[in-house]
Amino acid sequence: MGVDMYLNILLPVLNEEKRLKRGVINTINYFSKIGYADYELTIIDNGSEDHTRDIALKLKEKYQQVNYIRLEEKGVGIAFRTGVLQNKAEIVGYMDIDLSTDISHISDMIRIFQKNKKIDMVNASRLNKKSNTIGRKWYRMITSYGLSFVLKLFLHMKATDAICGFKFFRKQAIEKLISSFDSNEKGWFYVIELLLRAERSNLSIFELPVKWEDDYNTTVHVWKLIKNYMRNIFILRRKFKKEGIL
Repeated sequence: MGVDMYLNILLPVLNEEKRLKRGVINTINYFSKIGYADYELTIIDNGSEDHTRDIALKLKEKYQQVNYIRLEEKGVGIAFRTGVLQNKAEIVGYMDIDLSTDISHISDMIRIFQKNKKIDMVNASRLNKKSNTIGRKWYRMITSYGLSFVLKLFLHMKATDAICGFKFFRKQAIEKLISSFDSNEKGWFYVIELLLRAERSNLSIFELPVKWEDDYNTTVHVWKLIKNYMRNIFILRRKFKKEGIL
């Protein structure tokens, strides 16, 4: 796989006592399997109220690769920004703790960055024609394709998937990107804005088709999600027009 790069995988979690230990151990075991040692896993706890904190601290004590950050604010966006600001690794990104994106794509991501030094970002896609999506509920498939369509229509997105939980960046590229704009968004839409701004900043983005399996333990309030996305899309559209980048 070439010379190891220092890699930091951010794991945003909120009340994940049932999946945290399995997700972290499976990831550590995978790195051991492929013989990759220069990495760390940073658990970023968004104010969990269950036993997530206790489990995370035990994992940190047992495994030298594991770090733990506690935040009192909820949201993947603020978790990601915090992780990037504290990151020292050459490559940093995040993935979902449920490992819905097949863990073997870690190797693909590493290989892409190693092979092409000009790649700034690896963006996984469940909606790429080469992707293999398993067990996706029909209504969640509709919302995913619908979101992609609306983002392309109103914000001219180039990627096929904006929100797949597997995105990685070179340190310098992501630090420059997040410092280039202000956002009050703390949740998932921050990740979407990040991708759209990466496209407008002419970052070199590699779209990675993935094997992705739905986690039936995940609860999503579909209509609330759609309403939130649409509101944020039009807010961002106005912002982009004001900045002259739409």
